Order: sequence, then C-alpha cells, then structure tokens
Amino acid sequence: MSIKKHIPNTITCCNLISGCIATYYAFQNCFELALLFIVIGAVFDFFDGMVARLLHVSSPIGKELDSLADDITFGFAPSAIIFSYLCTFHIHLPFVPFLAFVMAAFSALRLAKFNLDERQALGFIGLPTPANALFWGSLIVGLNDLMASADSSLFTLHSSLPYLILAGMFISCYLLIAEIPMFALKFKTWGWKGNEIKYIFILSCIPLLLLLGVSGFAAIIAWYVILSIATNKQI
Repeated sequence: MSIKKHIPNTITCCNLISGCIATYYAFQNCFELALLFIVIGAVFDFFDGMVARLLHVSSPIGKELDSLADDITFGFAPSAIIFSYLCTFHIHLPFVPFLAFVMAAFSALRLAKFNLDERQALGFIGLPTPANALFWGSLIVGLNDLMASADSSLFTLHSSLPYLILAGMFISCYLLIAEIPMFALKFKTWGWKGNEIKYIFILSCIPLLLLLGVSGFAAIIAWYVILSIATNKQI
C-alpha cells in the first residue's frame, strides 16, 4: 500500500516536469518542442487520475498536486509560448507581451473552481485547461511556420497579429471560467443514441488534422467550443 499510494502522485509530478520543460522551450522560441511537452504532460494528466481510481489511492494531496501541475503545464507553459511569440514582434509598448501571463492566472482560477464544482462529473463548465493549452500551443506553432514562409502580401496581417492574439487570449480567459456547459468525451455506453455529439466531434477531427496538420488541433478545440455552445446541454 505504501508504494501504491505514491504512484499517481509520481505520474502527476511527471506532468509538472513536462510543463517545466515546455516552459523552457517556450522561452527558447522552440514552439514545436514546447507543444510536444504540453502534449506529453496531457498524457500524464490523463493517466494519473485513472491510476488513482484503479489502485483506490485517491487523496486530497493528489487533488491539490494535480491542480498545481496542471497550472504549470496548461496555464504557465502556454502563456510562456504566447509571451515568447509576441516578443518576436516589434511592439512599441514593451509591456504588451507580459499580458500573456494573464492566462496563467485565469487557468489557476479555472482549476480552483473545478475542484470545488460538483456539477462537472460527466462534463465541463467552462473550457478545460488542457484544451486551452493545446489550442494556443498548436496555433502559435502554425502561425510561426506561416510567418516564416510568408511573403510581403502578409505584412498587414503581421503588423496586427500581436493584438489579434491578445484579443483571442482574453476570449479564452473568459471561456476558462465561463458558465458554459461543455461536453466531455466520457461514454456510459458505446451506442450512437445519447452519444451523437461526441461521435460527430470525433469524426470531424480527422479531416481537420489531415488538412491543417499541427494547426488542426487549434481548429479542433475551436470546433469543440462552438459545438458545445451550439448544443448547450446542461450538465
């Protein structure tokens, strides 16, 4: 028992370490590697709760540690990606890139709210932090690749892009804490009835990834939010 009870927390710590590594690569402008370690952190985040339930060793400490790790991997790391990307632009107001870290604060607020909210057993209320992190990581990777190969015709977009990114970031901050029901990919049964939205979402992800590559993950998260708002089922 003494060994088993430490296994989920060890997996959670691997999530936290992945977030730290993602943050390091974000500050080095290695956005692809930063995104990779966010994804690795998400894998650890998926398994820590599952292992805790399988081993029957869930604990209040594990719950708090999980939130701390999630804010590093899915709050601070994507904020660092946005910050570093904004620093690549010639912005007249030097404080503007630092606004990216507002998202880390909203992510922490969302995680604290999630821990206290008993309505989120089968779905989410507000945008989950892993989804938000995946959106911003994949979007910045796609934009960075696009601008690296851009010609002069995209100069106008390039000059306004930092402010568009910040506007989008503040929208995502709102979505993190908004009272908007969003479905989770949890299945009580595998039949079509009752799972229509989930299956439609999963099937529509395939062409988005094939057409857009890494940036397809950003499109998938945006589609997830739109579909959740459109269906707007109470949890």
